[in-house]
Parts: sequence; structure tokens; C-alpha cells
Amino acid sequence: MTSFLLVLQFDWEKLRPENLFGGQILERTPAGLTIVYLIGIAVLIVFLLVSFFGNFRRPKFNFEQNLPKEVKRKLTKTVTNRSLRIWQFVFIGLAFFVYGFHVYWTYYADDYNEQFQALSYKDLRNRRATAARLRGWMFDRTGNLGSALAYYKLDKNGDINRAFALEKEMAHLLGTERGTPGLERTLYKKEADKTPEAWEVLTRIKRPADENRDVRITIDRDLQAFIADQLKDKKGAIVVLNPQTGDVLAMYSNPSFNLSEAQSLDDWLKLEGNKRDKPLLNRATREYYVPGSTFKTFTMISAFRAGKQNSLFTSSPTGFVPFRGSRAITDANGGCEPPYGCTTLNIAQAYEASSNQYFSQMAVELGRERIRETAGAFSILAVDTPEDALQTNFFPDIWNASHNRIANALAPEQSTIVTGKQISAYDLGLEGMGQGYAGQMTPFQMALIASAPANLQGNLIKPKIEADQPPQVFSQVLSPPQAAQIREIMGLVTEGSGGTATRVFANVLAAGIRSGGKTGTAEKLAPVYDEKTGKLKTITKKRKNENGEIEEYKVPQMFERTDSWYISIAPLEKPTLAIAVVVEGGGYGAKVSAPIAANIILKARDLGLLGEQYKPKTQVPAVKKKKK
Repeated sequence: MTSFLLVLQFDWEKLRPENLFGGQILERTPAGLTIVYLIGIAVLIVFLLVSFFGNFRRPKFNFEQNLPKEVKRKLTKTVTNRSLRIWQFVFIGLAFFVYGFHVYWTYYADDYNEQFQALSYKDLRNRRATAARLRGWMFDRTGNLGSALAYYKLDKNGDINRAFALEKEMAHLLGTERGTPGLERTLYKKEADKTPEAWEVLTRIKRPADENRDVRITIDRDLQAFIADQLKDKKGAIVVLNPQTGDVLAMYSNPSFNLSEAQSLDDWLKLEGNKRDKPLLNRATREYYVPGSTFKTFTMISAFRAGKQNSLFTSSPTGFVPFRGSRAITDANGGCEPPYGCTTLNIAQAYEASSNQYFSQMAVELGRERIRETAGAFSILAVDTPEDALQTNFFPDIWNASHNRIANALAPEQSTIVTGKQISAYDLGLEGMGQGYAGQMTPFQMALIASAPANLQGNLIKPKIEADQPPQVFSQVLSPPQAAQIREIMGLVTEGSGGTATRVFANVLAAGIRSGGKTGTAEKLAPVYDEKTGKLKTITKKRKNENGEIEEYKVPQMFERTDSWYISIAPLEKPTLAIAVVVEGGGYGAKVSAPIAANIILKARDLGLLGEQYKPKTQVPAVKKKKK
């Protein structure tokens, strides 16, 4: 009786797994019971296997020793054992099938079975798990509560709903629950982390994990809203990077859409069906443009890498003829660019005046291999034929991300350039000035081209969206002295007497900010859409079919669109901004895109993104003295 009372008085709570192993992890009790259950199952399986194989080696009775095999097979005991053995095989086969079924649906179906993925949202367990794993808040680069980009709020019914500060301005970056995932579906690691096994819970986890699901990204909320307003009523894209760290400070594509407009499947399909405006397309990373004269920055960088930066080339009134019988390459006005005219130019003068003839001759001088080599340093895919350039490839490796799912979600379409032996010197000349087979560049890529000389070490820093990621170098593009020299040459575009953007950037220079850049104007064939219906316009043509009969067919109606470009770096002595702006149908780069870049630099100054020395000083009103 005394022993029974002692058992009753014993504190059995001390034997709970969370107390035995320390750390007060409540999950240790079910984890411990799971381990005990698995051990019991293992013991049972061992006994089954022992008994199964023991049947083959059981001792025979004396009367069975000398019986013929035919007699042994007909003995009742032998027949019974044979029947039991067959059922053992059946049981083992069914057990493997059942356990294999569960293993497949537990470990593999979520990754490989499309039907399972499509129906998983109906699983009550998934819905409960999702409800219990609310995404954290998403803050901009400042980390301030008032600058949250994604957060939760209560509606009038008391339900918790996900809300976004910049529904339209951040739509392409945040992404929707359909189509290509964005930051909303990739940044929150808790949802993708594997659940720890029972043994890990029991032995390794010593204390509850900190539940910090909030994330901070590199985007500046105010700058993001500002660049979106700069593209109001325009089609195009803007990318703003910090060339020293790789921080993506702002990135916007217009037309865009409101995230609330893409909640239902019908609304999302309606957006996807808008082929005229393509609101779901992120033009900043996944639309190809002809870069025009902004690409002369690439050619200039190639010249420095090849040691040909001191080359002199002459501009002619009749243009540059790459080989006998080829067409001439002239400057934009059909002759020679002012202010130098038809004369011998060095690389700084040619860049300031945006001489097509100079950079065409430079590209021919450099040759295919030099251009291919520089393209690789910038993550541009150099291909052999124009047909190869038409194949779409994404390049997630350019991103500095903590997980490949984030890099894949933001992966840009890889820009391409044709450098094969089949193309002529004339084609190389066009590429040197940003036309022809160099016509597949994204705004994102052009921002990267601007960022390499803007980096003090001449490095191309991988862009990043996660604020806590340390900088990573993609490639060493230039030496520090070369990068410094190119920055000064880029400064001639905004400060030189013949600079194509000197007038536009007069207010920036007046604010004490030195900047560099390059204007660009590029023609591109684009389809024509009906303004009222939004449908593609077509024209009818005739051709012979296989039977030699004349038949009619329709092709899209096309027009030549003139896109406006500008790439910029600022402040020139230590750039914290590398900007790419493209406006579809905007005309001359100095007319539309350059003023937008100038506005961005001034706004960045106000936000402190150029450094405290550039921030406007607060004017303190003078205190009037009272008359005595």
C-alpha cells in the first residue's frame, strides 16, 4: 500500500520528453510518442521477418525424413504452410504498396504531381496550415513601420486581410497567386522550410525558434511611388540600382495593374488577355528593346578592356563603309554629329557627341571575340546566329538572393547579341552603335551596363532585393582607373558643351550634383492595335500554296516606333545610382527619358540616397527682433 501511494505522489511530469531533454519544447511529447510507435512497428516487422524465414528452416518430424517429395507435398501440414506463405507474400506486397503510396503523396506529389498541386488548396490540412502561417510584414529599405509595403489589417467583419501600400506601383515585384511568383510567394522562408523530423525535435531543437517572419527589402517606398508617377500615361520601364551594393532601389513597368484586380481567376485572365497593353508583363526585366546609342557605353567599355581606348577614327560626310559594296553607316543627321563635325575624334569626343560612325568603326576594330568577351562579363548571351537570339532564356544567376526560388521569380530574360562568323562587318558596326543584332536588351540589362563603370572598383555587382544580403560580385569588368576614366567621359554628356543632355541636366548641376549618362533613340517595329477595341490590326497578303494556287493570308500591321532611352549615374565622384529609363514611342532620348532621369536624381537627393552631403538643408526662418 505504501509503494502504491509513493507511485501516486511521484511527479510524472518530470518524465515528459520536453522536461527530460530540456528546452520546454511542447512538440517533444508527440515526437517522443512517435519514436516509441516507430520502434514498436520496427520490432513487429522484425518478428514477422524472423517467422517468415524461419518457416524455411524449421526442423522436420521423424516420419517426414524419408518420405518421397510427392508425398510431402500432399501432407496437410505442408499444404497449410504453403498457403500461409502465399498469404505472407500477399501481406508484405500490400504493406509495401500502402506505405509506398503514403511515401509518394507525402514526399513527392507536392513537387511532381500537377493534379495534386492543383487540388492541394482544397485540403483542409493545407488550409489550416496556411492560416496558421501568416506571412510577415514587408518593409522597404528604411525598415520603418510607416513604410511597410505589405501588411495585415482587419476589415469591418473582423477578418484579417493582406494589404499593400503600393498596389499598382509594386504589382510586378510582389506578384500574384497565379502566374510567375513574385516576392509575396518567395520571400517568406517559413512556408518553404521542411518540417523537422520527430528525432530532430526530440534531440536537436533546444528552444522554440524565434517567430520573426517580417522581411526588409531594398526598395525605397517613396522612390518607387515617384518613378511610377514619372511613367504615368506612358509605356516603358525604369530601373534604379545602387552600383556599389547592388541594391535595387526602385523598379517599375507601365502599364501595370492593381493587385486587387488580379484576385479572381476571371480578372487575372482578363489582364492576361490584354495583348495591347500587356499589364502583366514586367517590361523592366522581360521585354526586349533596341537600346540605340545607350549601347555605345558597352562598346566604350569593350574598348577599354581591349586597350583600344586611345583609338582615333574619322567621321566622313558620306558615312563609314565597313567593306566595299556595303551600305554606309552615318550619324543621326545623315552626316556628322555636332559640335565636332566631320573630323577625327577620340573616344571622349565621340561619346559626348554620340557619333555613330566612331563606335561602328570601334566595333569592327574590336572584332567578334572582344565583343563576345565583354558580353559575358555583363551576363549578355553571345550567340552565333540571329535564329539563336530568338530563343528565350531566363538568367536567375545574375541575382544575389538567399534562395534560388527568389532568383527564379525575379529572373530577367537574358539579353542577347549575335557575334557568329556569319554576320558581316556591317552588322558588327550596327551593333557598336546599338542597332541591328544588339537589339535585344532589357532596361534591367542597360542599368547593369551603367552600373559597372559607376562601381568604384569597376565591378558588376549582382543586383539584390533582400536588404540583409551582403554584396556579391558578378564579374570584374574594369580596373578602378578605367572605371574612373569612363565616369568622367560619361560626365561630358551632361556637362560638356556638346553633350546631348547638357541642357536637360542643368538643374541637376545647379543643385551641386555631378552626373553622367547617355541618351539613346531607337527605332523598333511594333504591331498596331485598334484604339477602341484593343484588337490587333492585320493586313491581307497573297501567296502561292503547295498546289500552286493563290491564297490570302493575314499578317499583323506594323509601324516604326521611336523609343526614348537614357542611362545615368550619379553622383559622379561616388555613384549611388545607376538608372535606366525607356519610354516606348517617346522619341529622342534627350526629350523624354533624360528629363525623367534628372527628376529621379533630384528626388533621390531629397530622400538622402545620394548621401547626407547632398540632402537639402532645412531653411530655418529668421527670428524677427521685437522693437523696444
